[in-house]
Amino acid sequence: MSLRSLMLGWVDKLPPRLNGVRTHRNIPLTMADGVVLMTDHFAPKAKGSHPTILMRLPYGRSGFAAIAEAYAERGFNVVLQACRGTEKSGGEFDPLVNERADGLATLAWIKAQSWFDGRLGLSGPSYLGYAQWAISDAPEISAMATKVTTADFRSVVFPSGAFHLGLWLSWLQVIEGLRERPLKTATTMFSGGIERTTAKASMVLPLLEADVAAVGRAVPFWRRWFEEAIGNDRFWDSIDHRHRLTEATAPVHFMSGWYDFMIDQLLADYQRLVSLGHRPYLTIGTWTHIADELQRDNLRETLVWMRAKLMGDHAGLREKPVRIHLSGINEWREFDAYPPAPPTMRSWGIGADRQLVETIGKASGSDRYRYDPADPTPNLGGAIFAFTGAGPVDNALRENRADVLSYTSAPLPDDLTVIGQAQVSVHARASVPHADFFLRLCDVSPAGLSTNIADGLIRVTPATPVEPDASWRLHFTLHATAHCFKTGHRLRLQVSSGAHPRYARNLGTDEPVGEARTLVANDVEVFRQDTGITLPVYTPG
Repeated sequence: MSLRSLMLGWVDKLPPRLNGVRTHRNIPLTMADGVVLMTDHFAPKAKGSHPTILMRLPYGRSGFAAIAEAYAERGFNVVLQACRGTEKSGGEFDPLVNERADGLATLAWIKAQSWFDGRLGLSGPSYLGYAQWAISDAPEISAMATKVTTADFRSVVFPSGAFHLGLWLSWLQVIEGLRERPLKTATTMFSGGIERTTAKASMVLPLLEADVAAVGRAVPFWRRWFEEAIGNDRFWDSIDHRHRLTEATAPVHFMSGWYDFMIDQLLADYQRLVSLGHRPYLTIGTWTHIADELQRDNLRETLVWMRAKLMGDHAGLREKPVRIHLSGINEWREFDAYPPAPPTMRSWGIGADRQLVETIGKASGSDRYRYDPADPTPNLGGAIFAFTGAGPVDNALRENRADVLSYTSAPLPDDLTVIGQAQVSVHARASVPHADFFLRLCDVSPAGLSTNIADGLIRVTPATPVEPDASWRLHFTLHATAHCFKTGHRLRLQVSSGAHPRYARNLGTDEPVGEARTLVANDVEVFRQDTGITLPVYTPG
């Protein structure tokens, strides 16, 4: 037992260890094209057969070794592999592209081992989860535990046609840093260094060259994405694994957070399996992508799930498959399905004096702001990939800017519980036909603290349908949430044209996103009539 696995077991409240562990490190696995991937095997020191858990990752094996050991101490063979082009594995790292071929080759190796007994689970968060979906249709798979991930990365990279700049600049630093300077990078992650570098690099034009500002050199996959991935269906078809979710998919436990940037895609994967007759488990907390609480629940819930599905031990497996956290009142609720029931849809429109009023939006007049890409509207918190600053935060810095409109309701007479996705309608016009609209729902406390709950982006181009007066009538869905607005709190809807560097700023031109250099300011007018928000409201049962 290592000190790290001992600490994991104590901090994460894991079941007692059952056996010691024999570790075989740096096993060279040769892929079909001759590239060698370095692999570790953690084997239980106990007689009899044991099921296997596979984790394939681009972040270096050492950071996951304690997790692998903790699984192995509780009766599982664990195979931990560094993806192609990362850590000590050969080849070039080309995100998403090689995970199916390399994953299938690794499965073939596992099947040939004397210790493999036919029971195989896949586990891991984020990129590790994508690597699971890439091989999820393999017949050897008996169970999966996917966290903060999806089978569909196209909509993650290009949400609503925009570019998820903050995510990929930050992730680029992590991938390159862990390979070249792991200790320094680990320190930088939790000191805010990643976010500071991302903010600086995100202002570089053209964006194609932002990789140099972020990591000090040109990165092949970063440049290849700008050249090949934008608007190219063929590029994405081979790395989109949604079609692998079928009636034959192994049992899946989904885990995520309401402030994870892939929450909607994960829920879409969940809903697809439900529609095919599966009964997947779903656990969602008020967590960010890398929240400590998520990591602790990840390990504990995965152990329970794998024991149930690979060992037939259902002790500890909850009866109801859906468990979600309600922020605002800090309560967990369990349901038979998600969403738990058809909601009551309640709408708020725009009234006078920047009010949100619970009536059909018929108010006259409009509100204006000027969006200047040279001074882009900043992002603040939310469902972002960040080691510092993600999640629910005080939105005063955004709401005090002249390029952000805020519409606020009267104090609520009763608790208002929202589960699901809010719908926003925006009736607007702009001086330039290239515009982004960033919509955010906030909870305003009696003391005036405005906290972000859910948000989303919609991009307008010259191809967007327009009214005779050149205005747009836009309809958009915010990311999923589960939140109780307490009695006396107020709803607030923010309308702006950016959240930088989370999304690449809209420069106001037709120039390709990777090559654009020209900055054009935009004067935006939001009409009060037909602008508003509709919430899926639940009555607590």
